[in-house]
Amino acid sequence: MSPSQSCKHAQIYGRGEPACVAVSSLVDAVAQAFGLVMSLDPKLVEIVLLSLRVSLAAALLGALIGLPLGAAIAVNDFPGRRTLIIILNGLLGLPSVVVGLVVYLLLSRAGPLGAWGILFTPTAMIIAQTILITPTLAALAQQLVADAWSEYREQLRSLGETKLGAAPTLLWDLRFSLVTIVLAGFGRAASEVGAVMIVGGNIDGVTRVMTTAIALETSKGDLPLALALGFILLSVVLALNAGAFVVKETARRRFG
Repeated sequence: MSPSQSCKHAQIYGRGEPACVAVSSLVDAVAQAFGLVMSLDPKLVEIVLLSLRVSLAAALLGALIGLPLGAAIAVNDFPGRRTLIIILNGLLGLPSVVVGLVVYLLLSRAGPLGAWGILFTPTAMIIAQTILITPTLAALAQQLVADAWSEYREQLRSLGETKLGAAPTLLWDLRFSLVTIVLAGFGRAASEVGAVMIVGGNIDGVTRVMTTAIALETSKGDLPLALALGFILLSVVLALNAGAFVVKETARRRFG
């Protein structure tokens, strides 16, 4: 039974017309959303590509900083190590709006980095997302490398490996597991809204990404575009999970 037939059936038996209108509008919005996705609407493509570019750059920068940092903490003993690990684990739940506020204050005209002039640009969004996910990548890498270090410490020492060299050795040995961690960081960056809204300004054609566009279009009542972006964002998250699973399974079958 089509939505229009359902509404007629509901009206015959005395049920409210507003509910029928709402159902019909929702079905139309979903249909239009799929139409935007299938037709590769230029505005939709522009938003998606910017989102992927910003989040991918943040994930790569976060990995370059966070993974070596986590490995170094895992294989070295120094005063304050436990405190640093506790702080990193605590930053796993770092509020994105706080990161956005801090980066905004740093990059604003009155801030110490205001001369750079990069506030409300994709670069500012990349910085905010990098700060947001780096502690997560470092904490997860630290836990992973620490387990490997406790297992292979004596073997590495017998081969003449120093602590300085053990960190990159273990990172390479755990590369498949670390890919999963980086994908998780990318997923968090791609689904983040608070920080990029603050430092990016959600400017059309400049800093509007999927999450901020969904929030804006929903508030405007433009459900087709919001739903289309939601479908794509959900597809990206599912693809990341599938990719992480494939990487893990490939590594398990190849290396045991």
